[in-house]
Amino acid sequence: MGYGPSRFYIISVLIVSCISCVNQPAVDPKIEALVAQKLMPDIRYFCPNISQGPATKKCTTPVTVLPKALKSMIADTGVGGIILFANNLHDTEQMIRLNRDLQASAALGGHQPLFISIDQEGGRVVRIPQNISTAFSGNMAIGATYAQHGTYFAKISGEVIAKELAVLGFNLNFAPTVDVNVNPENPVINVRSFGEDPQIVAELGLAQMQAMQSQGIISALKHFPGHGDTNTDSHSGLPLVEHDISTIEAVDLAPFQYAIDHAAPGMIMTAHIQYPALDNNVFDATDGSETILPATMSRPILTDLLRKKMGYQGVIITDALDMAAIAHFYQPTEAVIQTFKAGADIALMPIPIRTPSDIPKLKKLIHDVAYAIQSGHLSLAEVEQSVTRINRLKQDYIQADPANINIPNAVSHAQTVLASPAHLQAEQALADSSIIAIKNQQAWPINKRIQRIHMVMPDNSKCMALTTAFELAINQAVDKTTKHITCSSLTSDSTQNILNLQREAQMVIFSDITPQQSLVEMGGMDDLVDWRLRPKKDALDAKLMHLIKATKPHQTSLLLSMRTPYNVPKYANYVDGIIASFAYNTQQTESVDSHGQTHIGYQGPIYHALANILLGTKQAQGTLPVSIE
Repeated sequence: MGYGPSRFYIISVLIVSCISCVNQPAVDPKIEALVAQKLMPDIRYFCPNISQGPATKKCTTPVTVLPKALKSMIADTGVGGIILFANNLHDTEQMIRLNRDLQASAALGGHQPLFISIDQEGGRVVRIPQNISTAFSGNMAIGATYAQHGTYFAKISGEVIAKELAVLGFNLNFAPTVDVNVNPENPVINVRSFGEDPQIVAELGLAQMQAMQSQGIISALKHFPGHGDTNTDSHSGLPLVEHDISTIEAVDLAPFQYAIDHAAPGMIMTAHIQYPALDNNVFDATDGSETILPATMSRPILTDLLRKKMGYQGVIITDALDMAAIAHFYQPTEAVIQTFKAGADIALMPIPIRTPSDIPKLKKLIHDVAYAIQSGHLSLAEVEQSVTRINRLKQDYIQADPANINIPNAVSHAQTVLASPAHLQAEQALADSSIIAIKNQQAWPINKRIQRIHMVMPDNSKCMALTTAFELAINQAVDKTTKHITCSSLTSDSTQNILNLQREAQMVIFSDITPQQSLVEMGGMDDLVDWRLRPKKDALDAKLMHLIKATKPHQTSLLLSMRTPYNVPKYANYVDGIIASFAYNTQQTESVDSHGQTHIGYQGPIYHALANILLGTKQAQGTLPVSIE
């Protein structure tokens, strides 16, 4: 599976220079139609009334109702799919109507139904509003249940997520993540992984994938050939994995091979990652530097390895091509040509569509790629085979006429499925079963003599969620006790104000979220500015350590590790107890008091699980899915 050293220079740059002329050469419309089916743009934002120019303000108007310009774009071009983001999704009727209108636009142009896709992994990466859906705690939490429950929670979460997506009109979910997280410094996968054991990741990934596809939702395993041992986020840079061949086969490829051998994954998503042991060919980047080909652009990886050696017969889709790992090195047309040459079937988010002036750019992209095929730079036979795979997958999963659904009936049905009592019960059961006791020197169950508890949570929403969960658990307890609970935000409250409250408490509960939120959790490259404005993690860690060290010998201290547990060892000697939850999702709630005033609150299954465990009404059942030193 290794490939000898060679030098590879992309001729696509020359192609683009030839095909980007003012007078575009004639191209066979049938070839353009093939190319369009292989493209999946996003419509996260669109501003119909502005034209793009150097001084134009960035468009940040979410598409929640399909504008005429985008309807025409879909009908005219025949693109094969659309990806939607959280900004596009507000409520049940709006989502159903938007997805129906997308399919109607494709039908109007006489095209195949669209793939309507979404990243609904569960846990930290969810797009459907959490107050009307079932989000679950995520993959690493599922991994924590494996020793006691096997693949049960992978299966039930896959079924629930797929059922809820299907009633809203989606047919493709970019999940599950089957990367094996063997790097504690991984900034983008971490809790999105089932853990560090390749066989457990493989079994859980297969179970969740099969559960989704059994409910009519295409599953896309990601990120091939593996994103689990990176310390760079491919949204912001180009990661390098320096595993040898034996490690790649035993760790990175294992979950993908297991799924291919035991089932039929509808899609596999590529990773924008360099794997020199698989392909050490280089290309000339747009800045003139020589760079090792990322997997998304590598024929030895996508065709020779995934297709031929591993035997995958389904659809290969790229990760978003607007990510820095690709966009910083390739022009858009060049990127699409190269990934198709490598063996990808679908190019995800090849160019941004934000204003009416971007639509001709999409059409030109289609034309230029079609010309590359017509002129022999891309194989027409391979493109035809690729579109055949795409159409076969659509026929297998998009059975009914998605463009002619009855909206009121669809909404009524969806409301019986979304966040149903059975779904919420499964969500709570996962939270209850996944929590791990890492250290407990009489930190919990909380002693009845402790009446004053101060909590230091990452922010105010999590303060409210855990406070609410404690109050509910205390009220429901048979042996009721009085607890005075206060809470500070680690992010927004000053160290001195936190210390003032902390000193008055008999017990102090601290919390840690490591690593910080990644770009994919926020949405993607459109969120880069906000992502860079996050609070500095080093400063927050230093502040937390100062507060922990300030606890007195008579105070009970506890740390809640709410994301990955890799950071736990540095705090272990200074606290009496440590609990890992792998999740911290909150849902906003609204209530109206007797005076007609609306009150905003927050809650979440993981907080109810934590409160019950700390009060002794439930036990921590999970086991660590990753190693900590």
